[in-house]
Formats: sequence, structure tokens, C-alpha cells
Amino acid sequence: MSTVLLATDSDHLAAEVDATLAGDDCQVLRVRQGSDVLPVLEAVEPQLVLLDMQIGSMGGIATCIAIRQEEGALRLRHRPTALLLDREVDAHLAAESRAEGWLLKPVDSLRLRKLYRTLLAQGTYYDGNLETAS
Repeated sequence: MSTVLLATDSDHLAAEVDATLAGDDCQVLRVRQGSDVLPVLEAVEPQLVLLDMQIGSMGGIATCIAIRQEEGALRLRHRPTALLLDREVDAHLAAESRAEGWLLKPVDSLRLRKLYRTLLAQGTYYDGNLETAS
């Protein structure tokens, strides 16, 4: 069974992700703040991290950068991380944070499942215009 860690303060978004991914082969764990992500990563070791762009005082970009810093310092094992973006222009920030993927909101189940499968297979998935990320 795979575990996905979702960081969002949006109940609507959490319900969409849970309805799409949760099942016999996947468990979705949720935190409501970016600052809660690192302690959960250490305790649970999910296979995939999904970060909402805007969550509390530590948003998805800052959280992704913090994850990458901890991985670089060998305090965390690397795992695929994706961002759920508000606008296509945010792809530039997502690329700078070294996320393996991102989706533009609103999220739909087909794109979310494709992102999930691709990142678990160690690939990358970038929704929207890639030129925005350059």
C-alpha cells in the first residue's frame, strides 16, 4: 500500500484528493499546515507528497524547499513531491523548488491519478505550459 501525504487547509481539495486516490492500495494522510509536513515525513515516510500552493504561513513552495534542504542534508530520504498550483505562472516557482510535478487547480481525478502514477514510477509530471517554468 502506498501512502500520500497531502498538505492543505482546504477541506474541498482534501475531499477531492481522498476521493480520487484513497482505496485498497493507497492511503491519504492530511496535514493542514506546511510546518507539519517535515515531522510527518520523518514519522510516516509516505511515498508521495502533495502540497497545496497556499497553506497557512508556510505555503507549498516553502515547504517543498524545506523538504529538499532536509534531503540534501541527508536528514530525510528523497520522495517525489508535487505542488497543487493556483495559477499557471506559479509553475516557475514550482520548478525553482525542485518539485517533481505540479497540477493546476481545480484538480480533476484523471490528471491527479496520472500525476500519482507517474511520480510513483519516478517520473515527472508538469501540468500546464512548461515554458512558464523556464
